[in-house]
Amino acid sequence: MFRTRVTELLGIEYPIIGGCMQYITGPEFVAAISNAGALGIMSSAMFSTQEDFRSAVRKLKALTDKPFAVNLNLFQALRPIDNRQYLEVILAEGVPVVEFSGNRPEESLLARLKDAGIKVLHKCVNIRHALTAQRLGVSCITLMGSEGGGHIGEWGLTTMSLIPRATGLLDVPIVAAGGITDGRSFLAALDLGAEGVLMGTRLLLTRECPIHHNIKRALIGATELDTILILGVVHNQLRVWRNEAALKAQELEDNNASAQEIFQVVAGTNTKRLLEDGDINAGVLACSQSIGAITEIKTVSEVIGGTIEEAHAIRTRLGN
Repeated sequence: MFRTRVTELLGIEYPIIGGCMQYITGPEFVAAISNAGALGIMSSAMFSTQEDFRSAVRKLKALTDKPFAVNLNLFQALRPIDNRQYLEVILAEGVPVVEFSGNRPEESLLARLKDAGIKVLHKCVNIRHALTAQRLGVSCITLMGSEGGGHIGEWGLTTMSLIPRATGLLDVPIVAAGGITDGRSFLAALDLGAEGVLMGTRLLLTRECPIHHNIKRALIGATELDTILILGVVHNQLRVWRNEAALKAQELEDNNASAQEIFQVVAGTNTKRLLEDGDINAGVLACSQSIGAITEIKTVSEVIGGTIEEAHAIRTRLGN
């Protein structure tokens, strides 16, 4: 059911990828996603040392015998990130899939991954960047629509506008991201031409997701109006949940504050406090407009399996 080039390429049961989320997608959560038949992606940037990252990869391998991926972050960060340190662990530990997000990857980095037979995904927010990634030789491209949570670019391009155009221009498989929460949006993305989807916000509201229950309780009451855009002034536009920290960042931008002042509000240490301690206004949290469609906290397996079952039922009904 729903076999595509994405399932064949990644060796997964369903064409669903769990979005990488800083401070959230650690070994246990990623294993739950992979064990449910999707592809879990562990964040590398949440581990400050090479040895911490190595321990996390080994723990993940012990928790699942299914395919998983590691994300290499190419966005500008307050803490300098040396992806070569993570790369050494990825190669040594036999990580099967790597996802790049952010800027264009170094060709030497990409070449070492490809030489090792590792499948490489790259997340883009417009067609031009996707064509460049394809030319560099990535295995699969995720196209992120502006309704999604996280880094969505400056162009305001929605999933519905990106995917149909991309299918006529790209030869590699396409994964749709941005607003995917259930069988309806999953099937819509495949009908637009994608061969897989990425889910991020929907998986925040699962039992296995390691965020404080205060945050889950607040998010379950949110609507499609409860996200805002920040960091546009530093050309790193981010869709986040509307809380006091996000509104403060927006106010600073409107008042032409320095990048340093803005980054003090959106710093990862603040987000970590929000996620772990449950202080709902401590930092910013990436969140899709689709948050309004999520009304129940389920297990990861129920979300993944339910998405496939619902999509199959819709396809059968439409066929009839």
